[in-house]
Amino acid sequence: MTALSILDLIPINVGSTLAQTYENSVKLAQHAEACGYRRYWLAEHHNMPGIGSSATTLLMSHLAANTTSIRIGSGGIMLPNHSPLTVAEQFGTLETLYPGRIDLGLGRAPGADGVTMRALRRSTETSADQFPRDVVEILDYFEDNGRQPVRAVPGAGQNIPVWILGSSTYGASLAAHLGLPYAFASHFAPRLIKEALQVYRSQFQPSHYLDKPYVMAGINVFAADTRAEAEFIASSHRKWVAGVHTGKITLLPEPVEGYMQSIPPSLRESLERELAFMAIGTQEDVRLTLQQFIDFTGADELMIDARIYDPAARRKSYQIAAQSLADLLN
Repeated sequence: MTALSILDLIPINVGSTLAQTYENSVKLAQHAEACGYRRYWLAEHHNMPGIGSSATTLLMSHLAANTTSIRIGSGGIMLPNHSPLTVAEQFGTLETLYPGRIDLGLGRAPGADGVTMRALRRSTETSADQFPRDVVEILDYFEDNGRQPVRAVPGAGQNIPVWILGSSTYGASLAAHLGLPYAFASHFAPRLIKEALQVYRSQFQPSHYLDKPYVMAGINVFAADTRAEAEFIASSHRKWVAGVHTGKITLLPEPVEGYMQSIPPSLRESLERELAFMAIGTQEDVRLTLQQFIDFTGADELMIDARIYDPAARRKSYQIAAQSLADLLN
């Protein structure tokens, strides 16, 4: 049975405040819990206008405190920005406060530019094998197996699921070698998904964490009562991504009619490539696209991203997505 989860970058709307933004995410997490979503993940980004999730673990704690059962996680913690011990201690603290509800997704990219990395007091020069070493170090802290010279307090001896995130075969191979679940960022980097999933599944080594491969795949979903309305609410997400391409990153903009037809063909083609995996339209439209995506990826779980300007429309879109998947399972 395919599970459904949410990735929230905590989009900051034009004309909104951070306090309102965080309250919107709390309401969305509560709504997702009521709709049967399995996980609610946040992504670490720095120096990015329009994204309010830089203090990822603090926001995870806030969301966990305002929900009761949905798993709260990181999608992900960008490991080059942190010492493995700090990550283990922070997630050990979260797991102690909210037992059985915390996920740790780890990414190899810094999620920031070189200047920002230096501001984070991290080096911009890391060796190719640093990420695998850091992942293993975190696993050692959680297992409290004596391989590290210090103990993670809290964190030692806690059962915190660790995920490898990626958009290439590198993370897929590492997740397979360590016997960990793998999440592919197909919602914004779809190009290598087929190769990465083949590598992960073919090279997977069963472990005490996982006895067989487990794949989560990202997809963008914009659902509404009509196709036109879905296209309208999706324009905010597309406009923000276009800002990344053109070097004009802003807060999440208000939606507009006919956005894709209004931009140059080259930019439209870039957006279509980057956002290739998108379910957009009515509940029936979304159901059909999700079915095609599941058939293509064989994913055990889908992670939905949707930066929608109107909080009520965003909650409704996620509700329709959940209903669409329920239709498939029935």
